[in-house]
Amino acid sequence: MIWNTQWQRYYISDKLFFYNTSCILFGDDFRNKNLSTNLNLSEYNLLLNNILSIFRPNKLITLQNSPQITLSEGFYAEKPVVFVDFEFNWEIINSIKSYSKAKYIGKNKRWFVRRELFNFNEMIAHFGNKFHLNSDQLQIYFATPQNYEATLKRKRYSESTIKTYTNYFKDFTAYFSNKELLEITTEEINNYILELINSKNISTSQQNQRINAIKFYYEKVLKGPQQLYLIERPRSKTKLPNVLSKKEISRLINTIDNIKHKCIISIIYSAGLRRSEVLNIKTEDIDSDRMLIKISDGKGNKDRYTLLSTKLLEDLRIYYKEYKPNKWLFEGQTGGKYSAESVAKILKKALLRSGIRKKVTPHTLRHSFATHLLEQGIDLRYIQELLGHNNSKTTEIYTHVSNKQLGTIKSPLD
Repeated sequence: MIWNTQWQRYYISDKLFFYNTSCILFGDDFRNKNLSTNLNLSEYNLLLNNILSIFRPNKLITLQNSPQITLSEGFYAEKPVVFVDFEFNWEIINSIKSYSKAKYIGKNKRWFVRRELFNFNEMIAHFGNKFHLNSDQLQIYFATPQNYEATLKRKRYSESTIKTYTNYFKDFTAYFSNKELLEITTEEINNYILELINSKNISTSQQNQRINAIKFYYEKVLKGPQQLYLIERPRSKTKLPNVLSKKEISRLINTIDNIKHKCIISIIYSAGLRRSEVLNIKTEDIDSDRMLIKISDGKGNKDRYTLLSTKLLEDLRIYYKEYKPNKWLFEGQTGGKYSAESVAKILKKALLRSGIRKKVTPHTLRHSFATHLLEQGIDLRYIQELLGHNNSKTTEIYTHVSNKQLGTIKSPLD
């Protein structure tokens, strides 16, 4: 049962619980609200346990007006422990006494759990129904192992990939909080991925990214043999990209009045760029003599050249005189790179003004660029080079969305 009611922002695995949609308000004041249906205590606890078992939170949902238990890391007798601190409360004392892993330090009047025995999900199951577990000071589950992020940077992974891998690996270490990482088997990792599929309905793309994040640690950071971590991967879906027609592209660009915004959308389409590549273009990368744009450190850390449109060059000259960018071709209001979010906002606004109702992202413009080149009769090998694809099979997907040949076929109804 879920009621529409105002609630605070609760974070689980660094994401908003229920993504800020309708949510049950947990806590002592939950059953006191004027609701059409009330839960008794056993129903309430059962519901909470079900949600905790499904989402396996790293941080417990805040229980309003409940006694608070604070978890923090430290050392006792020169061994790592997790301290369990709280204000004097007989209910908490009786509860922690029944938790076999908890030990008491008489002279310090503190409870603790040895680090190797600590299991956050177990703590939630034991204390979570009645008390608020504050894990803000607990870094165990939010810190990646030493050298993980450093290795990603050293191997020149993109900022986006570093962020994705790091976050996914944090989830992985939190899930196996009661085990050493070297003790985790391939079968257990497969079961972990399967649970994410069943409970969170992760996409095949996210499944692959999570697997890669895990493999990176064992194979690149620890330099382990690859064959030990051959994790089952999903069947790849044959999903065709969305594309806009040339008329729709023209209509989209012509609705943009701001010259800077117009240049951003135009360069993505006319050069077939990824959004990150647009943001990384420097002023010296525009080669007006050869009518080329240099793309440095593209996906896979590759440099390449792509097309510079004559129409775009004219707009860029107007833009340059007006905005006078310093280092980056497109800069924010206070200098520095233009943000990816701002690019998305520009496109969204242009789509509304142009009346285009298709699902369109900045990457759709790149798909449209490749499709239109193919329809013009440009060889796939050249399109592959312009897009910066490693594999020709990636570029071949555009043969399925091009209407070059399909447009010549007459329907039997006609």
